[in-house]
Amino acid sequence: MHVVVAVWCAAVAGLLGLGVPRLIRWLPEPEAGTSSAVDKIPYAEVAAAHGLLWKGAAASAAAGAVLGGALGADWSLLFLLYLCPVGVALGYVDWRLRLLPTALIRPSYLIVGVLVVASGLLMGEPRRLVAAALGLVILRAIYWLLWRFTPGMGFGDVRLSGIVGLALGFLGGTALLVGGYAGFLLGVLLWVPMRLLRLTTDRSFPFGPFMLLGVLVGAVWQAVAA
Repeated sequence: MHVVVAVWCAAVAGLLGLGVPRLIRWLPEPEAGTSSAVDKIPYAEVAAAHGLLWKGAAASAAAGAVLGGALGADWSLLFLLYLCPVGVALGYVDWRLRLLPTALIRPSYLIVGVLVVASGLLMGEPRRLVAAALGLVILRAIYWLLWRFTPGMGFGDVRLSGIVGLALGFLGGTALLVGGYAGFLLGVLLWVPMRLLRLTTDRSFPFGPFMLLGVLVGAVWQAVAA
């Protein structure tokens, strides 16, 4: 484990994670009359949740520590550290609202895409850019098919899957396979017991947080397998 890099990444991601409440507060509300706007809690209220400032920072720091400890001083941390606070914000919103805001996902495609290109060029491995693009296409196609033929899956999961595929594809085929599958596996392993123990009575499934945890699993698995 790369202890120094893990500590550094935890510090950077933790500082960025302090902005999670502000990031959620910044999100525009869905237009009136749309299905997303029905009985929706305002983003400002979600952002004002007690303890979200330190919880968002802690979760982001933990993700940064895991990534830094597994990958070491790797250029892929450029986009992975960006995904730490953004992933925490997306995961928290999806958990609370069963909604993945397009206003945060759409610009993340551009930002992650630019950082992925920068990482590949700085590493001198342009082939990784092809792998990242394939990861985006493959994972988004899988989620589109699931959305098309599986009742209950929201299109926000499809949108998010492209970013997940982009990140995992850059890291490698093992990361894409394991990380992509881990989202489904973690969802079953964690959500079903919560339902059985009545820790939640909501029948809808917030898949976003588990997809994002899959990025961590895929990155660690790729690093261990290398």
